[in-house]
Amino acid sequence: MSPLLRLLFALAALLLGLPALADPAPPPAYPGVGYQTLEMPDPAGGTVEIAVWYPAAADAPLAVARNGSYPLRLATDAPVRGEHRPLVVMSHGNGGESGSHWDTAVALARAGIVAAALTHTGDNWRDQSRAVHLPERPRQLKLLVDYMLADWTGHATIDPGRIGAFGFSSGGFTVLALAGGEPDLSATGPHCSAHPTYYDCQLITRFPGAAAAIARARPVWIHDRRIRAVVAAAPAMGFAFGQAGLASVTQPLQLWRAADDHVLPHPDYAQAVRDALPTPPEYHVVPGADHYDFLPPCNELLRRNAPVICASPAGFDRAAFHETFNREVVAFFVRTLGG
Repeated sequence: MSPLLRLLFALAALLLGLPALADPAPPPAYPGVGYQTLEMPDPAGGTVEIAVWYPAAADAPLAVARNGSYPLRLATDAPVRGEHRPLVVMSHGNGGESGSHWDTAVALARAGIVAAALTHTGDNWRDQSRAVHLPERPRQLKLLVDYMLADWTGHATIDPGRIGAFGFSSGGFTVLALAGGEPDLSATGPHCSAHPTYYDCQLITRFPGAAAAIARARPVWIHDRRIRAVVAAAPAMGFAFGQAGLASVTQPLQLWRAADDHVLPHPDYAQAVRDALPTPPEYHVVPGADHYDFLPPCNELLRRNAPVICASPAGFDRAAFHETFNREVVAFFVRTLGG
């Protein structure tokens, strides 16, 4: 079985609920961080799951909320504290969900920023049916921006002039496209001929007809010029952009690469993006890190049941890294969007 299928099966088994595998640790508490899980309508059909973390009163009552496999104590459904708050929308990687980057979202909320994440339709741990329909991803993320500015209960507290985007892996590709990137999906053919064992190429082999049809169609990419700043961690499909494809991505951009990424190996992804951007980004190469180290440190439940995403290279401290990672991401958005 491929590493991709092992990962998705492990996540599905874990998140669908396994008997007698409750995490023994008490849920951590985050006073002053509000939280909501919602569904927003999608004009293309159905609804999209979203999760929102935001500043709340320090004494707001806390309740246990589950972000994927992580139970946390948050100020569920508390009113938003403050006005003119920046907004950061968040896009997960292939097979993830809205809670995939909960610790970064919590850090943003504690810094006074509203963080809204979605579960991409057809590209999540429950449903992989549209995993290669990459043009759907920026469309859905723009829909989230629209929803947060017009329909979310706290929309009046958001400053529409201060919006950023955060994405990991396929989500990193998503935010680059939303910010103005124009990838050429026909580049996947030569890329995968040269690297058939890479994660993205293994994914394409599961849907070869769909992937080829989408590439031939030369899709219209949805952009959103309201995005004023971008963080892309280990972006997928970096090779597909090139200088022409990233010429319009002129926003401040923080780019991250794991030095020992075995899922999206150097230099075809983050480095390809860095080399093609019209303005040099704030570039972080994380020594000793692998791809999944951009996900939060695993609790015991995840370590037992999804080891693929929990195992870090020998000597790498994921918890310590996330303290730095979240601090740098928050500082970047505070600096570029205003605190």
